[in-house]
Amino acid sequence: MTDSINQIVIVGGGSAGWLTAAIIAAEYETQPTADPVGIPLAITLIESPSISTIGVGEGTWPSMRTTLQKIGITETEFISRCDASFKQGTAFRNWHHSDDSGYVHPFTPPLGYEELDLAGHWLSHPHRPPFAEAVGTQAAVSKSHLAPKQITTPEYAFNVNYGYHLNAGKFAQLLQEHCVQRLGVHHVRANVIGITSHENGDIKALQTDTANSIPGDLFIDCSGMNSLLLGTHYNIPFHNVDHILFNNSAIAAQIDYQNPTDPIESCTLSTAHSAGWIWDIGLPTRRGIGCVYSDQFMNRDQAAAKLKSYIASTVSPDAGNSAALREIRFNPGYRQKFWHRNCVAVGMAAGFIEPLEASALVMVELSANMIATQLPADRSAMQRLEQQFNAKFEYRWHHIIEFLKLHYVLNERSDSDYWVQNRAASSIPDGLQTALKNWQHRGPWHHETQHADDLFPSASYQYVLYGMGFAPQPDPRLKRRAKDQAHRAMALFKENEEMTRQLLAALPDNRSLIDKVGLHGFPKI
Repeated sequence: MTDSINQIVIVGGGSAGWLTAAIIAAEYETQPTADPVGIPLAITLIESPSISTIGVGEGTWPSMRTTLQKIGITETEFISRCDASFKQGTAFRNWHHSDDSGYVHPFTPPLGYEELDLAGHWLSHPHRPPFAEAVGTQAAVSKSHLAPKQITTPEYAFNVNYGYHLNAGKFAQLLQEHCVQRLGVHHVRANVIGITSHENGDIKALQTDTANSIPGDLFIDCSGMNSLLLGTHYNIPFHNVDHILFNNSAIAAQIDYQNPTDPIESCTLSTAHSAGWIWDIGLPTRRGIGCVYSDQFMNRDQAAAKLKSYIASTVSPDAGNSAALREIRFNPGYRQKFWHRNCVAVGMAAGFIEPLEASALVMVELSANMIATQLPADRSAMQRLEQQFNAKFEYRWHHIIEFLKLHYVLNERSDSDYWVQNRAASSIPDGLQTALKNWQHRGPWHHETQHADDLFPSASYQYVLYGMGFAPQPDPRLKRRAKDQAHRAMALFKENEEMTRQLLAALPDNRSLIDKVGLHGFPKI
C-alpha cells in the first residue's frame, strides 16, 4: 500500500463528477511536462454508460463565475455551449399569503451594507417600497428582464452580481471535454461491479465491467443518490430531515417558448402552491418548469395537475396539455459523515435538500475546492483533513437547512395543512427558533456571521425576513448617532433610486445580451 496521494479516482460523471474533476485538475499538474518538477497527479473519472444524470436544469450562485475562471473556461464559451442565461436571484410568489405579489432575494447586498443597516430605517420609511427595491437596484433590474452587464463589460465582471441558469446536460458535456482535452483527466466509461480493500479498510481499487481494476489513493464518490462508495460500501448512515423540510418529490418539464423573442427571466421564479412550490427557470431556448411537493400532503397525480395548470396559465393551454413530465424522488438529508477513510462524497452522494435557493452546485464547488486546496500529500495526513472536512460540511448542511426552513416559517397561509404544519414549532430547528426570537429585537446584520465563509450572509436573511413581512420591534432607547444614521439612510435610499434609474436605462435585456455573446463574445479580462 503506497502512502502518497497521487492517484485520485472519481466515481460518477454529471455536473458533480466533472466539476470536481475540473477543480482538482486545475489545481495540480496532471500530465508530465518536458521538465517536470515533482510528481504529476493522476485523476481518473469512471462514468457509467447506463446511468443517466438527474440534470433537469440547474441554477448556480455567483461563485460559479470564479470557478469557471479558475478551471479555464471563458464566459463566452460557457454561455454559448451550455444554453446558459444570467441568474440574479430568486423571485418568490405566494409564499407569505396564497395570493401575494411576493418578494425578491437578489444576489447584490443592500447599498452601503458594510457601514449601515438600512432595515430599521426602511421600516420607518414614509412610503416603504418592497425591501429589496428600497435598498438595492437588482430587484428592479430583474423585474424588467434586464441583464446584469453590457456586451462591452469584460467576461465575469458585472454591474449587478449574478450567477447562471444552465442546461445541466450540456454543462456536464462541456466540463467532460475540458477535463479530458485540456486538464489531463482520464475518462473511463464503465460500471463499477466490485470494490477491493486494503487490510486497514481503505479502498484499494474498483473493479469495472470493461476496464478491469482501477486502483487509487483517494476515491471521490459522485455517484448521486446511490452513494455507491460512502453509502453502499461503507454504510455511512443517512440523516433524514423531512420532519423539518417536508418536500421529497418533484415533477419536471421542459417547455419551449411560444415565441423565440419572448423575454428571458432574470431570476428563478418560485411560486408556492398548496403543498410545495413551482420553479420556473428561463434558458435562452426553453423554460425548465417543475413542481416540488411533499407526498405527505399531495400525490403524484395532484402534483402533475398542478404543474400542467401552471404551464397552461403561464405559457399556453396547449403547452400544459402536451407537457412531457419527468418524476424525481429524493430523501431530504445528508450523510452523517462525508469523508471516511480514503473516500469522500461530493454532490448528491453526500446529501440533497430540495432545490430551493439552488444550493446543490455550490456545495459541489465548496467540496471540490476544499479537497483541491488541502489535498494531503500522504495517507498519514488524511485523517486530520477528514475531521476538518466533516466538521465544516456538517455545519454547512445545518446552515442550509435552517435558511431554507426560514422561507416557510413566516408564512400566513391557511389554505392547507402543509403550510400550517410548516409553522409548527416541532418542525423548526432550535437554532432557527432562537434566531427568530433574537431578531424580534435586533434584525440580522454583520453580527450574525459566525464563519468567514458562511453560505448565506446576513443580507440573505434580511431579504427573506423582510420580504415575508417580518418586522422587528424598534429599540425605544435613544442612540447618540440616531439622527446622523437616519440622514445617511435617507441619502442611501435616494442614491439607490438614482442608480436604479441609470441601470434601467443602460442595461440591455437578457435575450439581447445573450444573442450578442453568441456573435461577438465578451472582452477578455
